[in-house]
Amino acid sequence: MAPLAEHPRTTVRPGSATAPSLTVPLTTKPIVMPFPVAPPPAPVPSAPPPFASAWGAGLPRVVLPRDARPARPAVHGDALTDHRAVSADHGPVPGLPAVAGQAGTPGTARGAARATSRRRTRPDKATSRRRARPDRATRRRLRRRVHVAGIAFDPMTEGEVVDHVVAALKSGRGGHLVTPNVDIGRIAARDPRARELVEGADLVVADGMPLVWAARLLGTPVPGRVTGADLIWSLSEAAAFYRHPVYLLGGPKGAPARAARELVARHPALVVAGTDSPPHGFEDDPDAYARVRDAVIAAAPRLVFVGLGFPRQERLIASLRRDLPGTWFVGCGSAIAFAAGTARRAPRWMRRAGLEWLFRLVREPGRLARRYLVDDLPYAIRLLTVSLVRGLFS
Repeated sequence: MAPLAEHPRTTVRPGSATAPSLTVPLTTKPIVMPFPVAPPPAPVPSAPPPFASAWGAGLPRVVLPRDARPARPAVHGDALTDHRAVSADHGPVPGLPAVAGQAGTPGTARGAARATSRRRTRPDKATSRRRARPDRATRRRLRRRVHVAGIAFDPMTEGEVVDHVVAALKSGRGGHLVTPNVDIGRIAARDPRARELVEGADLVVADGMPLVWAARLLGTPVPGRVTGADLIWSLSEAAAFYRHPVYLLGGPKGAPARAARELVARHPALVVAGTDSPPHGFEDDPDAYARVRDAVIAAAPRLVFVGLGFPRQERLIASLRRDLPGTWFVGCGSAIAFAAGTARRAPRWMRRAGLEWLFRLVREPGRLARRYLVDDLPYAIRLLTVSLVRGLFS
């Protein structure tokens, strides 16, 4: 290494007024350092240029009028928006490449379908989870249901049915009670829409001895037969005790009013909110159908007995439940006519032996002969035979 250039030494004597200036002469020889020296760092800018990113470095700033700026949704129509080429204050930047999932590029359908499915599936799952979460008592009751002829029956006695309805009314919950017999089972087996009406009910009890016998042959017996003609009396007794107003809908002309008088005579505390006997075929007339619905809704009952026959009564009940969510509806068939005395029930021993259909056939052969002999009897025999075979080999 070359030595540094020598320079004259200057001495400052004590007591001198001024110190002489120190002059260091510059050398013209290069200075060699004994170790490597890194180059100085580049200056850091105070703020990055607009759109300085991995995809848009060095692009000019594009400003569009506010009315010409496109929308920025994550999913627009059937294509995804490229967020790499869209800023918060500006429209798309010219020159940036499109990404998979953008309109006109490969993967559009797959990306859009995936995003759309994510957007639609999650709320639907949450909604279905909320709807399909019954309480513990309902889950226990559904597990105990007995399946006969494609219908799930609740193995409950008449007293248990009344207790269930009363408990639901106390808590402000409405419901639908169906009492299928052999004829209803036959219709539900052939008509999917009729089956949906039965499956949509909250309580389903067997009103027919062939169904009770079939359940026994299958090895899953039900306590017994629960008819709408019996429930109209027991439920009215409970409604009178708890002061729940009832409504009677259906039956021959004048039968609902007469049945109301009979029920009040047996239970003086019963509150009858109204009675109605719509003419046959009223469901085909929009004005008549609306009048029947409006009358029931205006009365605001807590318990409604609907005796219009299956499936007309179940269709009317399904439309009324949306307007009266805290009301219980009972599809009772001919129960209103029996309570009014316009139709006569079979003796008790015939009901227990399963011969009530024969008693009614003798009294009304013209109306019931085809239904009982041509349609229901072969179906009942076939049902019992299949239930016996399944019970033996299952």
